[in-house]
Amino acid sequence: MPRRKPSQAQSRALDRRWHLARTPLEVDVAELEYALMRSFEAFGRWQAECLANVVDLVASGPENALLHIIRMNDRPKSIHDLAHMTNREDIPNIQYSLRKLIKAGFVVRRGSGRAGVLYEVTPLGLDVTDRYAGVRATLLIDAIKSVPELAHRLEEATRTLELMTGIYAQAARAAATHRRQPADHAKRST
Repeated sequence: MPRRKPSQAQSRALDRRWHLARTPLEVDVAELEYALMRSFEAFGRWQAECLANVVDLVASGPENALLHIIRMNDRPKSIHDLAHMTNREDIPNIQYSLRKLIKAGFVVRRGSGRAGVLYEVTPLGLDVTDRYAGVRATLLIDAIKSVPELAHRLEEATRTLELMTGIYAQAARAAATHRRQPADHAKRST
């Protein structure tokens, strides 16, 4: 569904510019990024509250996501699988989250050596993720169904987010390639 253009009166009343957004395209990208930040935080809170409905464990959104990704397709995953599937590079933080899930009894570590370690959900992890799915269906999916046309827009939203993920990844590589050394910045500012 195309976004409605604001009327001239609305455009004059709303100042959508800021340091990241001077042109109409920059404004649209900045507003998407701001919406992504808010969505990410809301999604994390949702995950924590949904999990709290089924088990007494305080888990962050990324920890919760790891549990469900390990369960995905009911097959074990390596830490590199998990990093790749979540688009993360912070292996030490992933390891910390895995230790927390193991301590809770939701995940078990099998194998040894760098390439031979796999993580899979335990019977308790299966039960928790199944109950989580039930709460999710009742609260989230039912809410989505109640919004006209939203279910049909999800596929397009997913494609857009995947496209933006690729663009952000490429831009991050370019930024890393052209990163200035701290001394370069100090020289320019004097």
